[in-house]
Amino acid sequence: MIKQIFLFAFTLILFSKSKAQFDATKIDIVRDKYGVPHIFGKTDPDVAYGLAWAHAEDDFKTIQQSLIAGKAMLSKYQGKKGAQIDYIIHLLRIPELVEEKYDTDLSPDFKRLLEGYCAGLNAYAKKHPEEVLLKSAFPITPKDMVQYSVLQLCILSGADGALASIYGGTVPLLENFKTAGSNAIAVNSHKSVDGQVYLDINAHQPLEGPVAFYEAHLCSEEGWNILGANFPGAPIILHGCNENLGWAHTVNAPDKLDIYQLEINPTNKLQYQFDGKWETLEERSAKLKVKISGIVIPISKKTYWSKYGPTIITTRGTFSIRMPAQMDIRGLEQWYRFNKAKNFTEFKSALNMLAIPGYNIVYADRFDTIFYISNGRIPMRDPQYNWKGTLPGNTSKTLWTSLHPLADLPQVLQPQSGFVYNTNHSPFHATDGPDNAVMKDITMGYETLENNRSLRFAELIATHDKLSYEDFKKIKFDRKYPTKFAFPFNIDSIFLLNPKTHPDIADLITQLNKWDKNATAESIGAGTFLMAYDSLRSKRNQFLQTKMLFSNQAVQVLTEIKADMLNNFGRTDLQLGEIQKLVRGDKAIPQPGLPDVLAPMYSIPYKNGMVKGNQGDAYVELVRFTKDGPIIETINTYGASSKNDSQHYTDQMEMYTHQQTKKMTLNKKEVYDNAEKVYHPE
Repeated sequence: MIKQIFLFAFTLILFSKSKAQFDATKIDIVRDKYGVPHIFGKTDPDVAYGLAWAHAEDDFKTIQQSLIAGKAMLSKYQGKKGAQIDYIIHLLRIPELVEEKYDTDLSPDFKRLLEGYCAGLNAYAKKHPEEVLLKSAFPITPKDMVQYSVLQLCILSGADGALASIYGGTVPLLENFKTAGSNAIAVNSHKSVDGQVYLDINAHQPLEGPVAFYEAHLCSEEGWNILGANFPGAPIILHGCNENLGWAHTVNAPDKLDIYQLEINPTNKLQYQFDGKWETLEERSAKLKVKISGIVIPISKKTYWSKYGPTIITTRGTFSIRMPAQMDIRGLEQWYRFNKAKNFTEFKSALNMLAIPGYNIVYADRFDTIFYISNGRIPMRDPQYNWKGTLPGNTSKTLWTSLHPLADLPQVLQPQSGFVYNTNHSPFHATDGPDNAVMKDITMGYETLENNRSLRFAELIATHDKLSYEDFKKIKFDRKYPTKFAFPFNIDSIFLLNPKTHPDIADLITQLNKWDKNATAESIGAGTFLMAYDSLRSKRNQFLQTKMLFSNQAVQVLTEIKADMLNNFGRTDLQLGEIQKLVRGDKAIPQPGLPDVLAPMYSIPYKNGMVKGNQGDAYVELVRFTKDGPIIETINTYGASSKNDSQHYTDQMEMYTHQQTKKMTLNKKEVYDNAEKVYHPE
C-alpha cells in the first residue's frame, strides 16, 4: 500500500512539471511483424513524441541511463562508477555550454522537436512509474538531451581516453590492437549492372547498451519520412535513408583533441605561464551525489580551467585538453537536417554546419549521386608544432581558435570508378582511380592506414567490371580475410610452423594451414584462429616494440590454447560456432564472424571456455534507389525489443547469423496494410 501511494505521488509530481502540449491520440505507432515501430504524426515533434514512447516500450532502462548521464546524475544511480562520468561533464563544463548556447544556437523547429521527444518520454514515465530508475531525474528536458549528445560527441573525440592517459601517465594513450570498426559502401550507375544506386549502411557498434542501434521509421506530414537506426535517447535517425537519399557512418580518426602541459608557477600551483605572464586557473567545485551502500552522499570535487580548456592537476604535472566537440551543441540538429534533406544540395548545406565532430560519411541518392567525406571539426593549427604529442601550454601559438572549412576535409564526389567506400581506413583511399582526396594539411592528423576489411573489399571489387545487387550483397556479407593479413602486428609466423617440428601442437598447426581464412560458423580453422587471436590480443604488450610475432611466441600461444581446448571441450577440432556464441537471455546460438572481416564479430568471455559476441556486424540496412523509390532491406542483431518478455527480444537472431534480411518500406499504406499492431502512445 505504501509503495502504491509513493508511486501515485511521484506520478502527480511528474505530471505537475510537464505540460500537455501534444495530442497522443493523433500519433500512431504501427508495429510490423518484427516489432519495428513505424511512427506517424502530423508534425515532426508529434513523431518525436511517438519515437520516445515506442523506444521506451522497448528499452526504457537504457534511455534513462543515457539521459541520467546527460544530467550528471549517474553517480546517484550507479555510485562510484557513475561519478566518473558526472565529474567529466562538470570538468568539460557541458551544462554551462548548453545553457549559454541553447537559446541562440538551436533553431526553433529543432527545439520543438526536442520538446516533443521529452514530452513522449515523460508521458511514458508518468504512465509507468514502476520502470523509473531515478525519480529525481524526471522530467527530462531538451537541455538534458543536448547535454548528453555533447557528452557523447566529446567521448567520440577522445575525451575519455585523454583523461585516462593523463591520470595514468601514458600520454598519448595507445590502442595497438584495436581493430573494431564499420563499413559503408555506395555504388552508382557507372558500377551497377542495372543502373541503380546501392548503399550499404553498416556500422559495427556494440550489440547492446547505450550505443547499440534501435531501428525505427519516422514519418510526418511535414516531409519527414526516414527509416534507419539511432541510439537510446536520440530524437532522430543517425543513419538511414529517406525517399530521396541515404547515408552511412563509420568512425574516423583525424586529430580531434589536443593535450597541453602547462608551465606552473613554482610558488603557486594554480598559476600557469601564458605568453610571458602568469595566469590563474579558474577553480570550481563539482557537486556530486554519490550512491554508496544505498545511501546518497554529497561529494564536492574541484575542477579547473585554463585558456586552453578543462585542466587536470596530477603529480606528473598540470595538463589541459582542448577539442572542438566541446564548443558546439548542434550535433543532433545537424543529423536532423540530414534526415530532412531532399537532395545532395540540401545534404551538403547540412554538412556545412560543421557541428558533428567526427565520422566518415558515405552518401547515395536516387539522382545517381554518390559521395564520401571524412567529416569533422578539425582545428587550424600552427604547423611548427608536433600536434601528435603533448603540446606546450604556455603560448597563444598553440591556442587554435578556428576550424578548417568543409572544403578542406578529404572527400570524393561522383568518382569515375562508380563507387566509394570506407572501412575505417585511410580517407585518401575512398575509391579507385584519380579521384581520391590528397592530404592538404598534416596537422589535421588523418589516418593513412589500411586494414583487413579495406584490403578484402579492394580484392572483391576488382573482380567486377560492374556489380549486380547480389554481388553487392555478397561483398557486404563477406567473412573472409584478404590474401595478406593487415593486423597491427605481423602474425604470419603462426601459419608458418611445421607440424613435424612441433608434434605436440601438430593438430592445431594443420588446422590453421588448411584454413581458407573464411569465418563461417562451421570452420575448424576459424575456431582455432579465434582462440589464437584472443590469446595474442591478451599478450599485445609483448609486441609493442617489434610489432612481430616470432615463431617461439607462436608455439607458446598454440600450446596454451590447446590446453584450454582440452580442458574446456575435451578435443581440439572445434568449429568456430562451438566456441563463439550469439547470446541473449537464455538463448545461445553459433556465431560466425571474426575480428576485422567485412562482416565481423568481436567477442568477450562467456562460459566454459566459450566466448560471446559483443560488437560487430550490428544493424545492417541495404538500399537500392530506383525510379520507383528506394527498396530497403534490413537486419538487426537480436530483435526490436530489449525486454526479455517480448516476442521480439530474440526473433531476428537466427536471421542475423545466417545473413538473412527483412523487407522494409517507407510507404505509409504498405506499413498499415501489413501492420501487426496499431496504437497511440497513451
